[in-house]
Amino acid sequence: MKDLSSIVAKFKVQGTVEEIKPLGAGLINDTYKVNTKEADAPDYVLQRINHAIFQNVEMLQSNIAAVTSHIRKKLTEAGESDIDRKVLSFLSTEEGKTYWFDGDSYWRVMVFIPRAKTYETVNPEYSNYAGQAFGNFQAMLADIPETLGETIPDFHNMEFRLKQLRDAVATNAAGRVAEVQYYLDEIEKRADEMSKAERLYREGKLPKRVCHCDTKVNNMMFDEDGKVLCVIDLDTVMPSFIFSDYGDFLRTGANTGDEDDKDLDRVNFNMEIFKAFTKGYLKGAKSFLTPIEIENLPYAAALFPYMQCVRFLADYINGDTYYKIKYPEHNLVRTKAQFKLLQSVEEHTPEMTAFINNCLLLWCQSIVKILVDAEEQTVINCIPHGAVRLNLLNACCVDSRKWIFLTFNRVLLKCCVSL
Repeated sequence: MKDLSSIVAKFKVQGTVEEIKPLGAGLINDTYKVNTKEADAPDYVLQRINHAIFQNVEMLQSNIAAVTSHIRKKLTEAGESDIDRKVLSFLSTEEGKTYWFDGDSYWRVMVFIPRAKTYETVNPEYSNYAGQAFGNFQAMLADIPETLGETIPDFHNMEFRLKQLRDAVATNAAGRVAEVQYYLDEIEKRADEMSKAERLYREGKLPKRVCHCDTKVNNMMFDEDGKVLCVIDLDTVMPSFIFSDYGDFLRTGANTGDEDDKDLDRVNFNMEIFKAFTKGYLKGAKSFLTPIEIENLPYAAALFPYMQCVRFLADYINGDTYYKIKYPEHNLVRTKAQFKLLQSVEEHTPEMTAFINNCLLLWCQSIVKILVDAEEQTVINCIPHGAVRLNLLNACCVDSRKWIFLTFNRVLLKCCVSL
């Protein structure tokens, strides 16, 4: 057993450590609550970083430092109060690093956020909170000057995941290819469509942004009044497509069954969760999303059950070498459940598209109402981004109302008018 007190002592903590005890039940890092004696000293969170997953700890902590510093700057500029509870704070060692290596493991310490809690509940209310929180998170980081590294290379790269599956099929290590040929055929039918994000990126049509890449309800902290304080668990924050944060939440949150459900009749796509999360996400992210990103949100909802189906199936063919299993067919059961979820998403795609378009139309109507009720210059002055303001100014010189109706799909979500 490690002497945890001696590890904490490597960091610049305030106060006297009184107690260190396990905190939470995270699947990746070992986490401990560090209580201090003094009433005016903060408590802390000690974590052992899972070096097997996050192999470049220097990059990991550099990413987190850049993200938290930028968010703190944004909150300060916005005149926010209680900032120390709205962004994570990591302590440095005497050497100036935000981690310490004991010869075996990597450790870090962050300030414990008091009077805050997380929730596991996935319902429309908390899905809406999640959508807005992760949308806001991406929006605050849209202009971060630093270039972040990939803490897990190719984590959500669909072309890479398909290559892994095809390599597994070619090797057929466990002799299981024949029994899963139906799923292999179905995956290949969709392979070109599901790899389009990488193609659009290479063509310069789809940007990569700073994304959280682990969007779950329990990765948000709430205050005493039930309001979102901040997004936590920043280990997977890295450059990705916005589809990562949007689609990954819906894969788990909008699944009416379990990830490894044997009863496929229980597995369907929950449109109420989709609508609540999407409405919140668009509200939080409307300042930076491009038309091609918005247009492909239904694609993102399908991408992640497809991707996870590919990953589970590849592991099953390889002989279950990556995911932990409880019985020999576990990865095959997971594959079938994810494929059923994918089919349900595909069935709901027209409804998803209609809902997103309706959200855009409602915002369009709201902006037109503002233009009718107020001087156009007043509306222009409500928009903080210079480039967006210039676009609207140029448009208003021609015919503001007609322009808003005709081109809202192109620039409406960039308009930061408070609706």
